[in-house]
Amino acid sequence: MAQLERANFGSKLGIILATAGSAVGLGNVWRFPYMAGENGGAVFIILYVICVLLLGLPCMISEFIIGRHARSNTARAYRKMSNGGPWTVIGYLSVLTGFLITGYYAVVSGWCLQYIYASLLGRLHGDPQYIRQYFSTFSTDAWKPVLWTVIILVMTHVIVRHGIRDGIERASKMLMPTLFILLLVIVVASCLLPGAGAGIEFLFNPDFSKLTPDVFLGALGQSFYSLSIGMGCICTFASYYSRHTNLSNTAIQIGIIDSVVAVLAGLMIFPAAFSVGVSPDSGPSLIFITLPNVFNQAFSTMPIVGYVVALMFYSLLSLAALTSLISLHEVSTAFFQEELHVTRNMAALIVTVSCCLMGTFCSLSLGGVESLSFLGKTLFDIFDFVTGQVFLPLCGFFTCLFVGWFMPHKVVRDEFTNNGTLRGRFFSVYLFFIKYVCPLFILLIFMHQFGVI
Repeated sequence: MAQLERANFGSKLGIILATAGSAVGLGNVWRFPYMAGENGGAVFIILYVICVLLLGLPCMISEFIIGRHARSNTARAYRKMSNGGPWTVIGYLSVLTGFLITGYYAVVSGWCLQYIYASLLGRLHGDPQYIRQYFSTFSTDAWKPVLWTVIILVMTHVIVRHGIRDGIERASKMLMPTLFILLLVIVVASCLLPGAGAGIEFLFNPDFSKLTPDVFLGALGQSFYSLSIGMGCICTFASYYSRHTNLSNTAIQIGIIDSVVAVLAGLMIFPAAFSVGVSPDSGPSLIFITLPNVFNQAFSTMPIVGYVVALMFYSLLSLAALTSLISLHEVSTAFFQEELHVTRNMAALIVTVSCCLMGTFCSLSLGGVESLSFLGKTLFDIFDFVTGQVFLPLCGFFTCLFVGWFMPHKVVRDEFTNNGTLRGRFFSVYLFFIKYVCPLFILLIFMHQFGVI
């Protein structure tokens, strides 16, 4: 009876935008551009799209299958599908991964809000050294980043506590179109700058001499990171899908949206960067240190335009961060609500308060609190490393093995074909990839990260 009363998304558009919001986040707008910049531009993009289509989508469909069939939170889904066997651990690990990511991801998301505030007050103008010092001073401050972390978590809490249709779906229908509009406006402004053609060429004219195993593994890792695979988001959202939702089509649509946003993010950043002679391989600092300087230089003759573009850009970043935080928050909210048998309001409050505490400690670890560091790594870096380089690959790897080798093929086929209402001509291809190809390449990523290969 509980399954019949479980919430569902109200429309196909809501499903696509909410799930795409999970995938489209800082991984696309912040991480993808600097990864592309460090790995050859166009070559990296080609490999990234291939990895999304051939490896990311089968893994996404696998999480869809588990979530929709079990109709419960991610931990309970694996427990139900494995009859309480050892595979249950993967469900709990996915929830834990999403929970920990929420804590430190909120810190970076809070930085985006601070940069909106700074843009409004015109504080992001000055020489490059001033911009670098501004970021360093702010990010290591004891309480300002904590304040913004709490603010964005409270914003997320307000949306999640209202449920699937009235909260997450309604917010996604507003946030995602706004994100796309802002992205397109900034892309146009960036591509119209003098000398922007070099940045466009960097993104779309592949130099295959830069193709190396490291570039390939980097593209593969980014595809999994960007699609939110292994952190419980996809599985949890799929538990709210109706039986009429076409899982393969939904995965393809989300994969296309994710790839388009990533490429547009590159078009937003690199034409402007090349226009003022900034190196494309500026790394993770590209967003918070390099780009304010790019805006200042690129629009030096039109400061009001630079002011508006900078404000729109950091608003875009904040929206991307918020859409991902909503899905991450929901993973843990659904878990606590169903496992502790409490109301959604209480479950959301547990997650928000816990993540505020985690975010506070992660932020303070960047401010020189030595007791929050271990073996030369800050608590923030430890959370990032453990979740991104250990837990995510493990969850993805064992999910592939679980669906490909343990779950009854009839169950997998029925979910894949919507209980036989759709033709399953690609099912054999999907099953081959999920049994052999995806686990192999995830294992390669994992081994490469630890220097084994």
